Amino acid sequence: MANKTVKIDGIIDGKRISTQKLLHNIYDKLDEGVTEFDVIASGQHNIGGSLWNADGKTLKFKVKNPGQRVGSMGMHGTEIEIEGSAPADVGWLNAGANIVLKGDGGDTTAHCAATGNIYVAGRTGTRSGALMKDDPKFPAPEFWVLKSTGSFSFEFMGGGIGIICGLGCEELDSVMGDRSCVGMVGGTVYFRGKAKGLSKDVWVMDLDASDKEFLTQGLPVFLEKIDKKDALKTLADMSQWKKVVAKTYEERKMKSLMSINDFRMERWVEGGIFGDLIEEDYYVAEYVETDKLRLKYPEWQNAHYSAPCEFNCPIFIPTQKRIALLRQNKLQEALELVLDYSPFPASVCGQVCPNLCQDICSRKHIDIPVKIKELGQLSKQVIAKGFDVKQKKEKIAIIGSGGAGLTAAWHLRKMGYQVEVFEQDSVIGGKLKQVIPTERLAADILKTEIKRILDTGVEVHTETLVDKNKFKEITASFDAVVVAVGAHVPVVIPFEGHEKLVKGLDFLKEVNKGLKPEVGEKVVVIGAGNAAMDVVIGAYEMGAKEVTAIDIQKPAAFENEIEHAKKLGAKILWPRYTEKVTDEGVLLKDGTMIEADTVIISIGDRPNFEFLDRNWLNEKGLVKMNEYLQCEGDEKVFITGDAIKQGLFTHALGDGRKAAINIDRMISGRKLDNFEKAPVIPQDKIKDEYYHPLNATRVAEMEAGDETTRCMSCGFCRDCSFCLEVCPEQAITRTENPDGTFEYLSNPSKCIGCGICAGVCPCGVWTMHEMVDKLMES
Repeated sequence: MANKTVKIDGIIDGKRISTQKLLHNIYDKLDEGVTEFDVIASGQHNIGGSLWNADGKTLKFKVKNPGQRVGSMGMHGTEIEIEGSAPADVGWLNAGANIVLKGDGGDTTAHCAATGNIYVAGRTGTRSGALMKDDPKFPAPEFWVLKSTGSFSFEFMGGGIGIICGLGCEELDSVMGDRSCVGMVGGTVYFRGKAKGLSKDVWVMDLDASDKEFLTQGLPVFLEKIDKKDALKTLADMSQWKKVVAKTYEERKMKSLMSINDFRMERWVEGGIFGDLIEEDYYVAEYVETDKLRLKYPEWQNAHYSAPCEFNCPIFIPTQKRIALLRQNKLQEALELVLDYSPFPASVCGQVCPNLCQDICSRKHIDIPVKIKELGQLSKQVIAKGFDVKQKKEKIAIIGSGGAGLTAAWHLRKMGYQVEVFEQDSVIGGKLKQVIPTERLAADILKTEIKRILDTGVEVHTETLVDKNKFKEITASFDAVVVAVGAHVPVVIPFEGHEKLVKGLDFLKEVNKGLKPEVGEKVVVIGAGNAAMDVVIGAYEMGAKEVTAIDIQKPAAFENEIEHAKKLGAKILWPRYTEKVTDEGVLLKDGTMIEADTVIISIGDRPNFEFLDRNWLNEKGLVKMNEYLQCEGDEKVFITGDAIKQGLFTHALGDGRKAAINIDRMISGRKLDNFEKAPVIPQDKIKDEYYHPLNATRVAEMEAGDETTRCMSCGFCRDCSFCLEVCPEQAITRTENPDGTFEYLSNPSKCIGCGICAGVCPCGVWTMHEMVDKLMES
């Protein structure tokens, strides 16, 4: 066994063994007389170090995948060859081993080496060769690197020889990184290539005859060790080499001492430590400074952040600005403001929307969210304004007349474009009109808001099927096209008996058309999302006595929708897995039969894109589009609403607005908008100490228009002038602009950066900044 190479594995039976276990396996073989090892490690450290053979035979290690400190404290008579790269501390405290690293080395390679040779076929990291030393009783350590080392290499070097060949590093500013050789007192470092940022403790010198002889003899040995003999011709040109040697003690001594003033002005910081702020050398600082000498300075960041309600709204409606107008007794302007974002404030915001804005309203931390839902209903009768702009010649086609399509039409008409809507159904309104139960959306309110859109001059073509030929005709005739076809193809799971199912979307359309589909006394609804809850309501309207909704997961419907369905008597069961549908009802996988006269499936709908080129669709059958809602197949075609992804009506309205804005930008040659929102204001910037909680009864009695006292105006100045009144230096002034807007300004020559303005601001508008950051930027 003593003459054979023994394999040592770092992974046994599929599990990594500890470093201690691996080293003990090596020790056991050493005791048996083994001298050659093939170590397949898995990050174990200290391999090959501090070992010897009792008979004085050479120990040979071939190592793969080592951890740190491979070859550390290696002894005379040890040879280590490392395949590939290795992490930090290769050859740390080397005491005589010859180590060949066939790849790159990590930080502190050859750190504290005292004798022996280390050969590296690539680069090494920072502090390589640091603290190398030379004991005259032993050969000086040699540290050969084919390419380059990292910064701080050879620091505090006391002896030994470093050779940095710089092969392939000719473009580097320094083959030894930055600040190498700091504190060097002995030894020699040879390098080929550029070297910058070397310590002032050393000299960089040309080679003498003995230096050239050393390199000429050593390079072939080194290159053979690392299998790079073909590099000898490149490296043998001695005119490309320099050497670094330490200055003597006498050479380091300062010849003359610099005055404190000169040191402060020239060495410490150029121009003096405050030279960028103070021109006069003997300026006397005040106890409390202003302007550039303040530690901090304030900034009035009105509307810099999104209010939580605005940030959570898919349409970006800034409720805080609506209420600010109400606070100024500008009722009409407040009600009209929402129409700049949505033409359905009463139908969607006021009725069918789950009001994500209220979910995140800051007021909920005090009592109850601001009544934004009711605020939307106030805009029902507002007359459309802002359509007196110059009419443009460009024509825009909109395919589909649901929430997304009509919203796009509304905004495009406000911009002056000619708009034509193509609708397959006999009436317009999409799912708002076709499927939402009237108890959730009053028909008269929807009718009023659709009329407001049509009164702007939108041309509508009903009962118009857009197929491939019609779509080609439309794209050829119009300057831009909005695809707002919604999702009207119900998803059906093909389990046994699926042909007996009634599709939820078709059922709701029949209910809303007044066709009164028969459902019997017992109904099972497969699905428990928001649409499924509408199906539950519709089933009860059609005379059902017992309605059960089942789902495989926690119901996705909003809590208020679920509670409404339960109040009607519905059971909502989950998780439940359908095995098959029979004439008796729904058989579940656990064997339970839920009796039903009618089984309705409502688990989602998909858009119909048969009129589009198949190459425009991705592998999921959805339109390939960019972040601007543009179709990749034709940049003048924009996709909106459920045609992108099923979501809330507010998502559809938001998409319609975005598409309209980007169509206008495209036609006018401006950059398109990806509608990235301003960050939501941090909650700790809002001062709720100014507000008194009200009980639920008191809030319920308040009209929506009276919410001016409850809205906290997050991130939007309410013009309370607290900051102006409390500023101890009277540094803040209020100015009013010609357009009626206002702003608060802080005078830097008076402001001391105390932060009181930010501390008292109830809306989080004032922000304190570090002055040093501003100076660094400038």
